[in-house]
Amino acid sequence: MKKFLQTIAAIPVLVGFAVAMALFALVPRRKAYPAGAAFGRFLYRFFPKRRRIAVDNILKAGVAADPAEADRIARVSFGHLAGHVCEALKVPSVVNASNWREHLDVDGASPVAVRLLLEETDKPIILVSAHHGVWEAATNLLSFARPMIAIARTMNNPVAAKWMEKHHFRGPVTIIDKNRGFTPEIIRKWKSEKAAMTILSDQHAPEKRGVKVDFMGRPAWTFTTAVRLAAKTGCPIVVGSFVRTAPFRYKLVGGDPVTFPPDISMEEGAKVLNKRLGDAIRAWPEQYLWSHRRWR
Repeated sequence: MKKFLQTIAAIPVLVGFAVAMALFALVPRRKAYPAGAAFGRFLYRFFPKRRRIAVDNILKAGVAADPAEADRIARVSFGHLAGHVCEALKVPSVVNASNWREHLDVDGASPVAVRLLLEETDKPIILVSAHHGVWEAATNLLSFARPMIAIARTMNNPVAAKWMEKHHFRGPVTIIDKNRGFTPEIIRKWKSEKAAMTILSDQHAPEKRGVKVDFMGRPAWTFTTAVRLAAKTGCPIVVGSFVRTAPFRYKLVGGDPVTFPPDISMEEGAKVLNKRLGDAIRAWPEQYLWSHRRWR
């Protein structure tokens, strides 16, 4: 009965989503990002709570000292989120197995990180990023180089979850429910497929599941998932972001990969990852999701 009710409840949502997707299909590919960004900037004024959170986060992180400049960055970041999602929906119709390298700019990135991500695909790695840049589009592109496993929130409704698994723009990526954790089956799949385990580690962690360490100058409860996995397996972590520089053009920013010894403390490991992510965000602040409650 519960599954039946969930199926019934999903019908209006799926119908509305299908209609929206049909209309969105009419938008030219190169217009997807600007159309989404304009819509996001328009919506900015109607979310005063999120607007206050974003401006406060920008000021307290020291990215801007002037409230007016912080408000400008927050408004642009609202637009970037919507624009990024809209462009990511068009990525499968633009990027394919023969041209995906043309859409990635790795000039200036760590050569070691580039090799691990795109060339030395005979070993599993960990990819740590944040809600920064084009995390959805990048997952799709990287799946042409190596298998991808992403820790993410899944849909509660089974019908919606099945539809998303089949049609989602992330491409051929294995999505793992973040509430399940690393089961032995997931670890075996990661190792056997030589995949990149992708973790967005800039979300607020419950006290029992994280450590409180510095993130962009302020203490923040931080997940230790990537640190624990790297310390246990010895696998390297590539830390950084893909930022948008032009239509369907994405640039890798970040330093050399990091490795952790088995006895690394969770606090020290989390500090290293937070510092890397913070540096990337400061370089491209208008592409960060400032409106989420990272610091609580």
